[in-house]
Amino acid sequence: MNKQYYQSRTGFITQSALIAALYVVLTMIVAPIAFGPIQFRVSEVLCVLPYFLTSAVPGVTIGCFLANLLCGAASLDVVFGSIATLIGAVGSYYLGKKNKWLVCVPPILSNTIIVPWVLRYAYGSTDLIPYAMLTVGIGEILAIGVLGNILLVTLERHYKAVLFAK
Repeated sequence: MNKQYYQSRTGFITQSALIAALYVVLTMIVAPIAFGPIQFRVSEVLCVLPYFLTSAVPGVTIGCFLANLLCGAASLDVVFGSIATLIGAVGSYYLGKKNKWLVCVPPILSNTIIVPWVLRYAYGSTDLIPYAMLTVGIGEILAIGVLGNILLVTLERHYKAVLFAK
């Protein structure tokens, strides 16, 4: 496949759909640990993809929305969890232009700040907000900060050679 395909509208939509589907599948596979005050959502690793593809911004956002919806999350979680992912993905896209090591920061911060409030108001969590921020933040650091950086480095080594091969 050539560079022109990946810049077309069809290519953009296809990439977004594939990323969304991958997000949903990864979330559903680890669903027991992907939700709640102590969560490790492996699918969040995909939040580094906006560094490479603008189509990843809608892809991870729609993927988060669908994963939350299909896994039976509360409506507030479906909406605000998806907004947290959107904020993180947009931030990753823009900060990635400045420094690739900043790509992981926006999704970690947006989820660490927003998700504890969702847990409180959507699920009636009695955990203190700072405690929930700590537990959600640790899960985000592991998923995005550790696994995301591993994916980022791996893709960076191989991405351009594979994607834009003539």
